[in-house]
Amino acid sequence: MTKLNIGIILGSTRQGRVSPQVGEWVKGIAEQRGDANYEIVDIADFNLPFLGTTDGTEPGIAAWNQKLASLDGFVFVVQEYNHSITGALKNALDFAREAWNDKAAGIISYGSTGGARAAEHLRGILGELKIADVRTHPTLSLFTDFENGSVFKPAELHLTNVNTMLDEVNAWSGALKPLR
Repeated sequence: MTKLNIGIILGSTRQGRVSPQVGEWVKGIAEQRGDANYEIVDIADFNLPFLGTTDGTEPGIAAWNQKLASLDGFVFVVQEYNHSITGALKNALDFAREAWNDKAAGIISYGSTGGARAAEHLRGILGELKIADVRTHPTLSLFTDFENGSVFKPAELHLTNVNTMLDEVNAWSGALKPLR
């Protein structure tokens, strides 16, 4: 059986964001497992226009959908803005439909309350896109897991939750693969 392809989706595009640090941390943990192929998928790399302001022919839209279609599952790195996900992530979610369907996802969130409110908003969106989100949800605190709000220094206790979440994402991604 071939290994699953899991994308680690960075959910922010703003300057000074810390999601690349969190994404690299998750990827480092994931790659030690050897159970799937993991890659970081940065929505900033696709230069997606705002939904509704385009005729849909920009190359970034097709590239985004092709990338998503090549993946079996996802880990979303989600930061909380005003009790929700970023506008950039919502826009990226909305620029695809079938490429999301019948896949699994885990969520790692961060914010002043661990990004829990953003993760809960994301769960509702994932359900509409036919993405099965897994139960285990590592939450990172801006106060204890980031130095000066900009340098990611995760507590060791998160390692167990990340590995459990990855176990669930891989199991569900494999189980859903025959539906695609």
